[in-house]
Amino acid sequence: MDIENKEFKKLLETIHFIYGYDFTDYSEASLRRRIEHFMTHKKIDDLTLLGRMLAKDEQLFAEFVLEMSVTVTSMFRDPSFYKSIREHVVHRLATYPFIKIWIAGCATGQEVYSLAILLEEEGLLNRSVIYATDINQNSLQIAKEGVYSIDNLKEYTLNYQKSGGTKSFSEYYKAKYNHVMFDKSLKQNIVFSPHNLSVDQSFNEFQLIICRNVLIYFKQALQNKVFDLFYDSLCPFGFLGLGNKESLLFSDKKKHFDEIDKKEKIFMKKKYIS
Repeated sequence: MDIENKEFKKLLETIHFIYGYDFTDYSEASLRRRIEHFMTHKKIDDLTLLGRMLAKDEQLFAEFVLEMSVTVTSMFRDPSFYKSIREHVVHRLATYPFIKIWIAGCATGQEVYSLAILLEEEGLLNRSVIYATDINQNSLQIAKEGVYSIDNLKEYTLNYQKSGGTKSFSEYYKAKYNHVMFDKSLKQNIVFSPHNLSVDQSFNEFQLIICRNVLIYFKQALQNKVFDLFYDSLCPFGFLGLGNKESLLFSDKKKHFDEIDKKEKIFMKKKYIS
């Protein structure tokens, strides 16, 4: 399917005008692939027709957003990242009487529960609040429920062990039929909320922000805008965790951060800039 530039831009303008979702600064190649996949799945062969259908059908648009913002996630995804959080970040978080953490682009929540488990094992969950946000309402609903397919349990358990887990992973969930449900105690300190990184503003001050494998879908201008947002949202000496294919290297905020773990992309906000 060959999507014309004019039709492509018109579709994005229509979506922004009607629903307020701004995809114009997303990676064009990634967007085109996802739109083509969506149109093929829905048997829609005309981009103008797709725009008209999305404008009139909110349910179809919800499915469209799900396709545009789908992310690959897992419990303790990239276990070495969580191990580094344990080794380099936790002891600094422990110095705060109250800990606020933002997981931006939380998808279906597996990484949120992973961090909650880590904080519980480090004795910090009871004085922490994790704000888990995503643009995708359907993904947020799955995250709130905390119910996942049992098919991935072996992978989750292995990741947990590699991340430095100190208990048996089975202590954190109940298995029923073909699903596992994570313990309700983990949810007590989690706030799930919609947030659009491309247009929404800072809403709190945090000691830790984690946003992994989201920025790779953004153009450089939007990446810089998000880095500004994260910088404004972090307290002095607050930590920022990115995905392994993401970097501050080309951001004008690079000089405002110290590199804590180069391999795992963990940074700390400087208090002053010399």
